[in-house]
Amino acid sequence: MSVDKIINDWKKKSFKPIYWFEGEEEFFIDKAIEYAEHHILSESEASFNLSVFYGKDANWPDIINACKRYPMFAERQVVLLKEAQQMRDVEKLESYIDNPLSSTIFVVSYKDKKLDARKKFAKLVKEKGVLVSTKKMYDKELPQWTQELLQTKGLTITPKGLALLVDHIGNDLTRIENEIDKLSVNLGKRTSITEDDIEKYIGVSKDFNVFELQAALAAKDLSRSIRIIQYFEANPKAAPIQLVLPSLYSFFSKVFMVFGANTQDERAIATAIGVNPFFMKDYLQAAKLYSYPGVEKALLLLHNYNLKSVGVGSIGTDDASLLKEMVVKIMS
Repeated sequence: MSVDKIINDWKKKSFKPIYWFEGEEEFFIDKAIEYAEHHILSESEASFNLSVFYGKDANWPDIINACKRYPMFAERQVVLLKEAQQMRDVEKLESYIDNPLSSTIFVVSYKDKKLDARKKFAKLVKEKGVLVSTKKMYDKELPQWTQELLQTKGLTITPKGLALLVDHIGNDLTRIENEIDKLSVNLGKRTSITEDDIEKYIGVSKDFNVFELQAALAAKDLSRSIRIIQYFEANPKAAPIQLVLPSLYSFFSKVFMVFGANTQDERAIATAIGVNPFFMKDYLQAAKLYSYPGVEKALLLLHNYNLKSVGVGSIGTDDASLLKEMVVKIMS
């Protein structure tokens, strides 16, 4: 069951006695905890019926006693256990989980870890309540997720604007949402986000970024590639090499997949390799200009220069020099 489904159930006043949110993706765990803390109960109900514990400081008997209390002036009470992964004796909550009160909603945040599914405690949580395990979102899933998030906020974005936003922030869902909220405030009455807005309000250059370097490489435009790398050199935070190389590797990996597509239809190829059709021209151009051996060579060079960027086979060479040397070799 997803966090969004659970929150929708809560909005409909449909509750289970126990909710256990665990795993790697803090964004979804925090979203559930925030809603449970501030929206399940009204403000007047919460003053008597909301208990919040933190794993590092909490004692299991206190949590169980809180869960066993009956609500005052309300149908139910909420007990939150945050950062439960820091609690030493968390499995001693088993006696309550085995026999929970229907009038208590016990919500647990267990970040960066998962219960051992083989143990009785995990099986009991799953049997008596709702166990949600979250995973870090894959990079390829970020554009679609961001697009859907924008839609829930009544916003749209240009394809290039979306690419800039996602490439700049990476796999940090909380930051993506915060930046979108900041954009929404600055847009005023407008609802469409452009690459100009990304540049103005988030600080990502629309002309000098990883996405534009990718396009320059696709076109075998060496002078433009060098200008972009020089911008990176002058603005180290704009695109550190640790972000540039994986992005370029992903690009050429998808160009490589173009050769295996059994169709000439651009939209079909875009679907097959997992890219927005708006950007297919770059992938097709790269496939044409580099050919199969050239793309293989680019992937091998990107791998080698990734090693050099961490000091393997190259000591003391600055990042900009590595990138310049690499793009010259890729295009030669």
